[in-house]
Amino acid sequence: MNVKDKVVVVTGGADGIGAALCRRFAREGAKAVIVVDRNGEGAKAVAAGIGGEAVTLDVSDGEAMAAMVADIEARHGGIDLFCSNAGIGDGDPEKDNAASSPDAVWQRAWNVNVMAHVHAARAAIPGMRARGGGYILNTVSAAGLLSQIGGAVYSTTKHAAVGFAESLAITHGDQGIKVSILCPQGVDTAMLRQGDAASQPQNLDGVLTPDEVAESVVQGLAEEKFLILPHPVVLTYMQRKTGDYDRWLGGMRRLRAKMMGG
Repeated sequence: MNVKDKVVVVTGGADGIGAALCRRFAREGAKAVIVVDRNGEGAKAVAAGIGGEAVTLDVSDGEAMAAMVADIEARHGGIDLFCSNAGIGDGDPEKDNAASSPDAVWQRAWNVNVMAHVHAARAAIPGMRARGGGYILNTVSAAGLLSQIGGAVYSTTKHAAVGFAESLAITHGDQGIKVSILCPQGVDTAMLRQGDAASQPQNLDGVLTPDEVAESVVQGLAEEKFLILPHPVVLTYMQRKTGDYDRWLGGMRRLRAKMMGG
C-alpha cells in the first residue's frame, strides 16, 4: 500500500511511534490522518502540526471505537489504513517471580495490548470488506515474537496480539484486507524511558528513533509484508527459537542472568 490519498487512522498517535507514523503518513500525502489518543491535548498538537484530525479515545472502549469508526466512515467514505498502535508495558514487580503482577495489571494490559486490536478490527473490517479492501497495521513488539525478560505481562499480551493478527490475515486475506504487524525492539519512547535503558535486553541491538521505525513501516506497507521488523536481526532470533526451542530458552536464561544480575 502507498498511503498517498488514503484515509489513515492511528491510535496512540499523541507521541512516540504513533506520532511519528502520523507525521510520516502526512508527508507521504495521505488524504486524511486521524490522530487518536487518550491524551486528547497531545493528539490535537500532533494533528495541528500535520493538518490532521484529533480524536480523544480510550482504545479499550469497544463502543467508543465503533462510534469513532462509523463517524470517520460517514465523513470520509471509508478507512483505508487502520493503525492500531496504542500499547502499554509493565515490568514484573518482583524480578524473580514471573507471576508477581497483580490481576489488575494483567487485565489492563489485556484490554490495551489485545482487546484494542480486536475492537479496531471489529469496527473497521466490515466497511473494508464492503469496499473490497483495506489495511490493518497492528503495533505489537519483538516481545510478541520472542519474549521480554522481566516482563511476563507484556510478553504474554504481545504474544496474544500476534496470534490475533495471524487470525485476521488468515481469515480476511482473501477478502482484499491486508494485515501487518510492527515488531521493533528498543525504540526511544516514553515506554523505554520508564526504566534503566542499559538494563533492558531489547536495547542490545540498538535503540531506534520513532522516525526510523516510521520509515520501516512505510517500506513494509509498500511491500505488504506481514512482519515489519525495524530491527532485522529479530528474524534471526525467531529462527533460532523455532529451530531449537530448548537451546533458545537456555540462552534467554543466560541473558537474563547477565542483564538482571541473577
